[in-house]
Amino acid sequence: MKHGGRTLVSIAAVAALGLALAPPAQARAQAPPGGQRGCDVDEQLSRMTDAEKVGQMVMASTGANADGTASEDARRAIQDLKIGSILTWEPPTPGIAARYANQVQKWARDTRLGLPLLVSGDFEFGTTHNVRLGTTPLPNAMGLGAARDLRLAREAAAITAAEAHAMGFHWNYAPVADVNTNPANPIIGVRSFGERTDLVGDLVEAQLRTYRGAGMIATPKHFPGHGDTEFDSHLELPAVNYDRATLEKVHLPPFRRAIEAGADSIMTAHVVVKAVDPDLPATLSPKVLTGLLRGEMGFDGLIVTDAMDMDAIDKKWGTREATVMAVNAGADIIMSTGEYETHAEAVDALGDALRDGSLSKARVDESVRRILGLKCKYKVGDHRYVSPKKAEEVSGNKLFQRRALNMGLAATTLVRNDGGVLPFDPESDDRTLVAGAVQTQVFADEVAAVAGGPVEAWQSATTNPTDAEIADAVKRAASADRVLVTTFSSGPLPAGQAKLVKALQATGKPVAALAIGLPYDLTSYPDVEAYIATYGTTARTQRIDLTMHKAAARVVFGEQPGGRLPVTIKGLYPYGHGLRY
Repeated sequence: MKHGGRTLVSIAAVAALGLALAPPAQARAQAPPGGQRGCDVDEQLSRMTDAEKVGQMVMASTGANADGTASEDARRAIQDLKIGSILTWEPPTPGIAARYANQVQKWARDTRLGLPLLVSGDFEFGTTHNVRLGTTPLPNAMGLGAARDLRLAREAAAITAAEAHAMGFHWNYAPVADVNTNPANPIIGVRSFGERTDLVGDLVEAQLRTYRGAGMIATPKHFPGHGDTEFDSHLELPAVNYDRATLEKVHLPPFRRAIEAGADSIMTAHVVVKAVDPDLPATLSPKVLTGLLRGEMGFDGLIVTDAMDMDAIDKKWGTREATVMAVNAGADIIMSTGEYETHAEAVDALGDALRDGSLSKARVDESVRRILGLKCKYKVGDHRYVSPKKAEEVSGNKLFQRRALNMGLAATTLVRNDGGVLPFDPESDDRTLVAGAVQTQVFADEVAAVAGGPVEAWQSATTNPTDAEIADAVKRAASADRVLVTTFSSGPLPAGQAKLVKALQATGKPVAALAIGLPYDLTSYPDVEAYIATYGTTARTQRIDLTMHKAAARVVFGEQPGGRLPVTIKGLYPYGHGLRY
């Protein structure tokens, strides 16, 4: 694990730029949750009705109007359902995100108790993950795993926290603590730091400590591990068959490291871990959440579920039953990402269960005390409103963009370069064809920014090119001097993409392939002479990581790649392999 060699933006430097908007973490960490002036958890709890308590236990994804302002359904969720936290709906810009956060906080202020909301987001590779424009795209976790530099991982967390705070967010559903041991994993993949437990643990701890120091609630996920699954829990319920020894040795240590480092929140996995509970997914399992996480591992922080409308849960149990099961299993906050009616159903389910005794008052009070305690600890009420102008200035600023590119170069991995195909000469007027199935024009634009000659983009209509499309790509290659072909997979590579690479190789032109998603694509076209892994694109391909495209284009044209494989490419290259020019 690399610790030095680069000029870094430390948390102190971020603060010096006026970008760290939260109070010092040391003051929060040393004070008991109720110690903040005017923030007595027991006093607050004693004043709450049952409806207010169960409302605090639901985190709702609140919608927006066409202009980005908070919707009437968002107001109803906050004021009628009395929810205690929200998840961003993906606001387009930092300014809109900040104005939205201010509006929902005003609605929360106008409730009977006036408790502030926890505003949360999924910011795994920076705030760009959910706020697409005007923010700083950072490498996915696997890219940081390839960079092997703890300080770059800390810097990524510091930049994310600075931008998130400026937009009014307090809570980030990151870092991903899953160890990606299954190359066919369709949903974790590049969201994981890698396949080695020690690498994942080191980077999870580094980022978690940085988030806490920057005043951002971090959430290691997906407990007790989603890295060995073969199914996407958004679509079906995965199960893992490894034994308890494998769970203890491979998948739990990053979570143990996070707990030891002071994790305030952990997210559950919609996965059946048969070694602990052969019948229920972790989210609904008392054996996993109360027995393992709280009892054996000693975690006393807040447990938040993954989205309860994912098919892994919703298809079999439905919102009402699953909501009560999760809380009885040990969860404190239910993540509700559906429409208003779904949020209402979750709140009503908890209220009904509390009234009929299937959910105890003690169990509800335990969760609400944790939620209120976290709001006090992070002084959310003292930082309820933000400046939209400041959010625009902080997010995506030039310094952060430069540092992100540095991370991207450190992550980009030159896996193969037989015959010196790369680098391409940036000074020549050679014509470059960029072909692929996903994000091809976006990558071609970055290539055009560094290439001396003309650049043409060609993209198939789907992720599985047809024979006719491949013939068209080959025809276009005839007028090119060199070819870059990108492949994308979030599991097994579609056969048409492998055929495309092989057909372009057969033209005799210099060809370099770039895997813009999982790095395992090379196994489907093992004879290509040059191959780069960028780790830039998750299963949700609309989330374009411009930094990794930019870095990859620069590596193609001669900048030094810094990455080493954080996973094994079976039968071809070992963990830790990476070339330099």
